[in-house]
Amino acid sequence: MPTESPYLPPATQPVRGVVWAIHLVLPMLGLWLLLAEPDLNIEWHHNPSHFWMILAVAGVNVALGMLISEASRRRQDARLFLVSMVFLASAGFFFMHGLATPTIILPTGSLGFDLGQQVGLTIAAGFAFASALPLGERAARIVLSAQHVIRGVLVGFMIIWGLASLIDGLTPLSAPPLGGYHTWVAWAAVPGLALYVAATMMTFRLHRSRPSAMLVSLLTAYALLAETMVAGMSQLNWHLTWWLWHVLLTFAFGFVAYSAYLQFRREGSSAGLFDSVALSATVARIRQQYDEALEELVEHVRRGEPMAATRLSGKFRLNEGQAAVLDRAGQALANERELSERLGALVAVSAHTRVGLPETELLAGALERVRQAFGDVRIGLVSEGRTHIGSRTYTFDGDEPVRRGELLAFPLTVKGRPAGALEVPVGRTPQDEALAATLAGQLSLSLENARLYQELDTLFRQYMSPDVAQALLADPSQAALGGQLKELTALFADLKGFTSFSEQVTPGEIVEMLNRYHTAAVPCILDNGGTIVQFVGDALLALFNAPATQSDHAAAACRAALAMQRAAAEIAEEAAWQRAGDVAWPTFRVGVNTGPALVGNIGSPQLRGFNAMGDCVNVAARLQALAEPGTVVIGETTLKQLGRGAKATPLGRLALKGKEEKVAAYVLTELPQPLRELP
Repeated sequence: MPTESPYLPPATQPVRGVVWAIHLVLPMLGLWLLLAEPDLNIEWHHNPSHFWMILAVAGVNVALGMLISEASRRRQDARLFLVSMVFLASAGFFFMHGLATPTIILPTGSLGFDLGQQVGLTIAAGFAFASALPLGERAARIVLSAQHVIRGVLVGFMIIWGLASLIDGLTPLSAPPLGGYHTWVAWAAVPGLALYVAATMMTFRLHRSRPSAMLVSLLTAYALLAETMVAGMSQLNWHLTWWLWHVLLTFAFGFVAYSAYLQFRREGSSAGLFDSVALSATVARIRQQYDEALEELVEHVRRGEPMAATRLSGKFRLNEGQAAVLDRAGQALANERELSERLGALVAVSAHTRVGLPETELLAGALERVRQAFGDVRIGLVSEGRTHIGSRTYTFDGDEPVRRGELLAFPLTVKGRPAGALEVPVGRTPQDEALAATLAGQLSLSLENARLYQELDTLFRQYMSPDVAQALLADPSQAALGGQLKELTALFADLKGFTSFSEQVTPGEIVEMLNRYHTAAVPCILDNGGTIVQFVGDALLALFNAPATQSDHAAAACRAALAMQRAAAEIAEEAAWQRAGDVAWPTFRVGVNTGPALVGNIGSPQLRGFNAMGDCVNVAARLQALAEPGTVVIGETTLKQLGRGAKATPLGRLALKGKEEKVAAYVLTELPQPLRELP
């Protein structure tokens, strides 16, 4: 897989990098040519040109130094302060170099005239090197706390140097120039040259991590100042090599001034001209301020305040045009934020629809989330053929919405029929109506699903165990035909005396009796985690540990059986008291057995049912048939799983229909209740 080439800033892209390098190499080639061919290195002695050029370049340097110094004060940035000192130091000594021009103030110049600019460039090189260092927070604080002292020391030194160079006879610096070539003067330029080279390399690394035109201009200036130091080593005053370092100095600061001018033209403000040069901590702080300001702007726009950007004009020095552009950008960002929040609300409404969630809870949860994004959204459901929301009544012509001022009402439908109305405030963003229509469709679907789930849940729970119903609602694939072998406990119960009772009473009384018994028996089974899989006349079959897993299924089945007998006894006693002297009601007898059985959906593709088949279930039915009315008979496997505390009377080994070997059976009389966990 091919890898992408790394991003290179403009100054380090191959072609531009070569062009940039050529511009830096050409002056050195010219210097070499002039030194190699002395005939070409002609002398041009013109004092006024030198003086006015010096004043112009010094003025540019002072202006740049003051601008960067102001940026340093406003941003509280140590690097910007050090860069400003590069310009101010070079400007001060360059200005004094100009004042010492022969015949302007002094008749013949001075030693200070020859050495002043080299001293100024060396001091500026120290500031340039310090500015390119990756200053930490502690070092930056030290620099800022000492900035007035540093600036004062520099100004004091320049004043002393100027007086010493201009006042005749005061110091050796006011003496006439040395004349000729002096090796020590050339070697004195080496420290400044090394500092500029190091500053250039470190600024280049900074530019690679944070590309900007101002950093390119600054590293170019440092490189040209290094070349200025090299050109000044020739010491051939008023020759072309001497004029060359003046030109290089002019270009060095001219590049920075031109970049600042272009950025000012592009942005219309000087507030952020040098932000790209600042320390990383300052840049991060500026970005945080911009982010906070943008958030503030968005909030103003979302509240509908006109020209919200004018509130930030003073803080960030914005002109009217920039404020207007920022207002439009803020409006676009606010619209995008609104759109994002509303799309998020639609997703949340979709995720909120869950199986078994009541309709009122569904709508309340959806409204709570939707109002955070859409505003004062309201829902009204159909009542007596009409939909009311507050004092407003809505009727719809198909799917078309109804507008009431800034409110737009959409129909909510269930299975294509009107079920209610959704009222949404619109007009804040261009997408309001489309998003409101989507929200109405999503709520209609959620409402329809909630009602459908409620119908299915009610229907399933009336015809099957809650465990089976819940499993099928969550995973319909569980209704597929098939099964698995699983250990379970089967509970089989029927009513002894049902046949004779049925012969003596009306059908209505039979149904009443069965419903009363089953109404009492079913909760006993369900409360103990059982699943009722069959009602066959007066008999029922319940399973424990299928489909829901139970660790104590044998004990749970026995607790359910004993509870059934107690409930049935109470009903029989109540019926006997109500029908004194009339036909006696039948009595439950229960058989419980534990063992493996095939559990699953049995039937056909058109009609199927959850059931269990196996010897375990058959034995439970046989034990029930042998039980005396009002008793619970259990198998040996079940008794072994009950543990200590269970009381049972052995019936011996019984011969059961369909079984070759006899089966041990017991009459269960007592079972300790399980310990409840303390809250």
